[in-house]
Order: sequence, then C-alpha cells, then structure tokens
Amino acid sequence: MIFEPEIYCACTKTAELDGQAPATLEGTGLWIGVLSRGDCLLEGCEQAGHSGDILLGAAPLVLTPQSDCHLVAARLTGYCADAYLLRLGDARWADGASCPGAAELLAQLQSGTTAPIAYALLCAVGKADETARPLPALVAEALTAIRQNYMALYGVEELSEQLGVTKSHLVRAFKQALGVPPGKYLTNVRIEAVKTLLLTDEYNLEMIAGLTGFSGANYLCRVFKREVGVSPAAWRAAAAPPPAVPKLPPRSEEMFV
Repeated sequence: MIFEPEIYCACTKTAELDGQAPATLEGTGLWIGVLSRGDCLLEGCEQAGHSGDILLGAAPLVLTPQSDCHLVAARLTGYCADAYLLRLGDARWADGASCPGAAELLAQLQSGTTAPIAYALLCAVGKADETARPLPALVAEALTAIRQNYMALYGVEELSEQLGVTKSHLVRAFKQALGVPPGKYLTNVRIEAVKTLLLTDEYNLEMIAGLTGFSGANYLCRVFKREVGVSPAAWRAAAAPPPAVPKLPPRSEEMFV
C-alpha cells in the first residue's frame, strides 16, 4: 500500500484520570483530552481546567486535580498531529464548546484505536486552540466566513469584498495572525471537508467537489494530490476499515470428500 493513514494521524495511546490523584501524560505526540468532571491544574498553565474543557498539548503534561476529576485523553502522532502542535505552541486548556464532538470520538478511541477516528478527533479540535488566544477582529471574522461558506466562496477576492477590506490588507493581517494566507487556509478547510466525505461511500468525487467548493472532480483531484500527496481514491481506500475476514471452521468440523 502506497498510503498508510497512520503516517498522517494515528492514536498511539489512551489514558483516563478518575479521582483526585495527580497524573502525568507522557510520550511523543499531541495529547487531546476532555475534562468531563471537576477542576484540574495543568503545570505551566495559569488557568485551571474546568468541566467541559479540552486539554491540548505535548508531553509531559502534569495534571493536578483540584477536586474529584474525570478526564479521558488520547495521544495522536503523525504528520497532521505534528503540524497541529507547531501551531498550538504551549499546552493549554481550551473551551470545549468549540468542539462538542470530541468526547464521543475519544470514547470511540478507547474502544479501538483507528486512524480515521483519530483524524476525525484532530479535525474536531481544529478550532479549540483559537479559544485560548484572542485574534484580531478582522481575522476572526474571516475565519468564520471561511468555515461557514467555504463551499460557495469563490476566493480571497470575494472574501475581502465581503469584509470591506482590500485583498492585500486581509492577506497581511491573516498571515500575521495565523502564519498562513487566507487562500491557503481556505484550501485546507476544503480539503478537510473532502476527507470527511471520503470516509463514507455515499458520494462520488463529482458530488464531493460540488459540496466542498471545487469546480469539478478533476480539479479536486489535482489540488488534493498536491496538498495531501495521494489521490482522493487512494486516501479513501486507505482510510476505509479493512474487510472482515471470515474465520475458518474448527478442524473438527471440516468435511472431507
């Protein structure tokens, strides 16, 4: 297989904190956790985590409960997790309201660690890091516009017109705040939406292109392969769960003719 999804995002470990005993999360990669009960201190972070908050950061993460706590966490590795860590910076607590699906995905990872679920969790917390740091009003407005209308947005020119600023001003402010220009960010959002749709067999490439803002399947394939490194078809095949292999009957039940 030329494409292994684990290279891009995989869950290598899960952990659970239940009670008031301190705990340390270790190992290489990005830790993502959901604090479902209690208050908890994170070493190096001034603000304590409260019930519903999301834990984000690289190990070691030293956790000290301030009350009876429950936290479920998963350690993600791979290119996508590494890229998230580079943008994230210091470990932190983030507002869980920005990613309500994280708790359910973490529960699924505890039952079985699969690359598609790990990647879905990473996508679910994609906006969580922004709640921990203020963004310029223009950039925050641009992010909202992109996420809410990426499928119909023509490009940065149209976006700048909607926001009432010049394209050059928007590009400069956006790149200064997030490290990437808005056009690149728009493409990334569309690619992530494509990957989500590829996880099911309900849509062909032409339909996915129309739902995610690409002019057609051919253009989608060119951009996807440029950004991801493989074709959408190869990515879909690699991300699909392996088919169930029927078990052979016990030898005592074999029939010989």
